Amino acid sequence: MEEEFIDLTHGSGAAVTERLIRRVILPKVTLRRALEGIGLDELADGSSVKVGEFEIVSSIDGHTVHPIFFPGGDIGRLSVSGTANDLAMMGARPVAILDSLIIEEGFSISKLEKIIQSMNETAEEISVAIIGGDLKVMPRGRIDQLVITTSGIGVAERGKTVVDSGASIDDKVIVTGPIGDHGVALLSSREGLSFETELKSDVAPLWETVEAALKTGGVTAMKDPTRGGVAMALNEIAEKSRVSIVVGEEEIPIRDSVVAASEMLGLDPLDITCEGVAIICIKQEKAEEALHNIRKTRYGGEAEIIGNVRGGNPGYVLLETSVGGTRIIEKPEGPPIPRVC
Repeated sequence: MEEEFIDLTHGSGAAVTERLIRRVILPKVTLRRALEGIGLDELADGSSVKVGEFEIVSSIDGHTVHPIFFPGGDIGRLSVSGTANDLAMMGARPVAILDSLIIEEGFSISKLEKIIQSMNETAEEISVAIIGGDLKVMPRGRIDQLVITTSGIGVAERGKTVVDSGASIDDKVIVTGPIGDHGVALLSSREGLSFETELKSDVAPLWETVEAALKTGGVTAMKDPTRGGVAMALNEIAEKSRVSIVVGEEEIPIRDSVVAASEMLGLDPLDITCEGVAIICIKQEKAEEALHNIRKTRYGGEAEIIGNVRGGNPGYVLLETSVGGTRIIEKPEGPPIPRVC
């Protein structure tokens, strides 16, 4: 058999990544769950262990974004937000972050100071402590400036965690803000593109927004549409929950500048990474109240109900288009924009 090799698509978070995990990683790991918690088999945003009256939720994420400073944020804000949001998607209040910094020899100390300050400011927004970490230096040219890995710890009441396999028929689907901002802002900065309206990343810690939905009640599944975008997130929820999801093209919030940039670059906004948006499936009778509460939070002001969960065609995500048709939203195969988080 011809030898196979890893390429950039394997790190996209899309369908290629999922196949690699199922083919190479899962078969090689035998103990995949601890203390009756959520484990590797769920392939969720995090994992948990049950301790007394609580579930301790953990998550870990590596960040290789290029460029490391981009409109609306930097790798520091991204690293804390990304891990805190993964915990939030599990219904857990983020309480602590640990970080690992791998730095290229010759990297500017003043830039490092800015990044650490950004990490701290982001953590302070949601009262998360940065409790420890590690620092390594690689020889010049062996790494692209800086890689940050963050691990997070969150807390939920026992039995109150949320998994992306919990969506049920007749649920409503809420998206907490406009989609595509992060990926398009990053690409436009990387390629030197300019538009009438400056594109900024949406990168943000979402616990306040998620907490508003959780306090309303009725949340059945959550996902942040990072790598693979809304298309990947909705497909994962539909597939794992064994339901179908129907969303309306006209209901999905998206900025005109993102639409214009996507058309220019030949991208589908549904595939583009978001870093400050959550998809929330919630019981129909709670949806309007939850939407009202979400809109009162700092990062939820443009939230919308975009669709419904249905019973037919399990595993499918369908888009009702603005011209009256219906098309299948498929999982993106690879990254429309590499090194975006």
